[in-house]
Amino acid sequence: MTLRTPHRRHRRGTDRRPRLALTVTTLFFLLLYLPIAVVVLFSFNGQKSLTVFKGFSLRWYSAFFHDNVLIESLGMSLRVSLVAMAGSVILGVALALGLVRCRTRLGSLAGLIMLVPLITPEIVTGVAAMLLFKGMDITLSSGTVMLAEITFSISYVTVILRSRIAALNPEVEEAAMDLGATRRQALRLVTLPALLPSILASAVLIFALVFDDFVLAYFTTGVDPQPLSVRIYSAIRFGVQPTINAVGTLMLVGSIGLIGLALAIPRLFGRRGGLDLLSGK
Repeated sequence: MTLRTPHRRHRRGTDRRPRLALTVTTLFFLLLYLPIAVVVLFSFNGQKSLTVFKGFSLRWYSAFFHDNVLIESLGMSLRVSLVAMAGSVILGVALALGLVRCRTRLGSLAGLIMLVPLITPEIVTGVAAMLLFKGMDITLSSGTVMLAEITFSISYVTVILRSRIAALNPEVEEAAMDLGATRRQALRLVTLPALLPSILASAVLIFALVFDDFVLAYFTTGVDPQPLSVRIYSAIRFGVQPTINAVGTLMLVGSIGLIGLALAIPRLFGRRGGLDLLSGK
């Protein structure tokens, strides 16, 4: 007769699946992604209905590409995203280099201030930006949206690059200067090429975040043209049209593709990718 030892019983108990945790996790993902799946499904609906699905059709995608107002808003969102990406990357790289190499109390304080936009609710940032522009008598327009998005995105770039810069061996840059390079040449020829994968990944990520952003764009945009996210919000206030489902699906696919590209860029350069992007490794 075989006796079950306490060790065996304990091991069997640890191998048992936590059914409650699995159930809660499954319900969480269903509540999170089921509405998105419904939007994607009804974007291919053959008839103008948001409750009854009858046949697959691309009519709503065709309607979107023939809607001049939505296309104008799409162009606005692309311009804002490109400008915000370029501005935040340039300023974020400079700020990350300064924070890593400045080892004074002022540098530590600046590092803490840099994290404030990441933990502050975005609606607070949006209202503050709007009040600032109004107080300076600046008319809300595409320029104010770009300024607000650049300011908000700098922190993301800095967080991604800061740990990557700290992991670089400073002796490589010092060796370049020993060989006759100036500090600027060492930065341009040695440091920046080493940071290129993280810079490209952060740029793609910022583009995706800004393109999808609604709260900050809503408080800082003008009357016309409006970013696509704000235009969609304005449209659904008067009833959800099937075209909005098509627009939402295209934005979803585009955002997933951009984020996937941002996570894959470090691997293309022979470095670890995935979630290590967020730590700058």
